[in-house]
Amino acid sequence: QVQLVESGGGLVQPGGSLRLSCAASGFTFTNYGLRWYRQAPGKERELVAGITVFRGTNYADSVKGRFTISRDNAKNTVYLQMNSLKPEDTAVYYCNVKKSTGWVVDDYWGQGTQVTVSS
Repeated sequence: QVQLVESGGGLVQPGGSLRLSCAASGFTFTNYGLRWYRQAPGKERELVAGITVFRGTNYADSVKGRFTISRDNAKNTVYLQMNSLKPEDTAVYYCNVKKSTGWVVDDYWGQGTQVTVSS
């Protein structure tokens, strides 16, 4: 019953900002790191940012200095603040959690939220 629900996407001009949210349920939120991925048309899904249980973060080189991932454990929500947006940021953005069960790692995904950066 893991559930991840993204929101906050939309249409924005180059240089603009958006804040994405991912509401999580069905697992102990504080025990897991979370990630944001994105997938543009015709391209593979790629990792954008990750955040650990201790709020350590990592980012793809393409978004460093522009995007910030954060989490609110009281609200079971992870955020992605996106600034200085570029047309190449256009993609469907997905929230992700990985759950390890022995040798097996299961991936859980939200439905995605569309981000379009265009003049």
